[in-house]
Amino acid sequence: MKLAITALLSFAASAAAHYTFPDLLVAGKNTGDWVNVRKTNNFNSQSPVTDVTSADFRCYTSQTQATASTATVAAGSQIGIQADQSMYHPGVVNVYMAKAPGNVSTWDGSGAVWFKVYQISAVTDGGSTITFPAQNLLSVSFTLPKNLPSGQYLVRMEQIALHAASTFGGAQFYLSCAQINVTGGGNGTPGPLVAIPGVYTGNEPGILINIYYPVPKTYVQPGPAVWSG
Repeated sequence: MKLAITALLSFAASAAAHYTFPDLLVAGKNTGDWVNVRKTNNFNSQSPVTDVTSADFRCYTSQTQATASTATVAAGSQIGIQADQSMYHPGVVNVYMAKAPGNVSTWDGSGAVWFKVYQISAVTDGGSTITFPAQNLLSVSFTLPKNLPSGQYLVRMEQIALHAASTFGGAQFYLSCAQINVTGGGNGTPGPLVAIPGVYTGNEPGILINIYYPVPKTYVQPGPAVWSG
C-alpha cells in the first residue's frame, strides 16, 4: 500500500512537469532556442507524443512544418541537446541520427534510415530499486563517432517518460530533431537502421512497464543497439 501511495503522489506531483528540447549544444555552447532544432508542435503546450505510430513521432512538426539552420560539427566532437527545463519525469533517453540524401533542411527523415548513437538507460538491482540516471538532467551530450561518414544529418533526441507507462499508450515521448553537417568523417556503416515511426510498437517491455510496483527486476532499453562507429 505504501508503494502504491508513493506512486500516486509521485504521479500527481509530476503531472504538470513537461518540457521541450529546443537547443543544440556544439562543443558545450548553446546555439539558441529553435535555431538548429526544428520547432516542435508543443513549443508552447509542452505536451508529449504518446502514439508511437504517429508521423509526429519522428520530429513532431506536423503543425509547425519547421526546418532549422544546420550547424557544422566535426566527426569525433561532442554535441548535445538541451531542454527548456530539467527532465523531471523518471525515464530513459535514446538519441538517433539519420543521414540525409542531400540537403537536410528539405528532408523529412522517412524510411529505415535511423540509427542509435547514444542512450541513457535505467539501473536495476534485481527487484529492490529502479533508478533513472537521466531524470532531472537539463541536457544530454555525447561524442559523434569518428568513423561517422561526412554529410548532413538529423539528430533526434528522445526522452521516454515512464511515470504513467503501466497502461498501453501511457509512456510519454518528449522529442525534437536537430540539423547538423558532419565534416571530417570516416567510412563507417551506421546501423542497425530503423524507421521512425516503426521502431516501436508500444508493447516493448521498456515502454509498457509499471516502474513502481512490483519494482522491475530488470529493464530492457527500447530500440536497436547503439552504433559507436
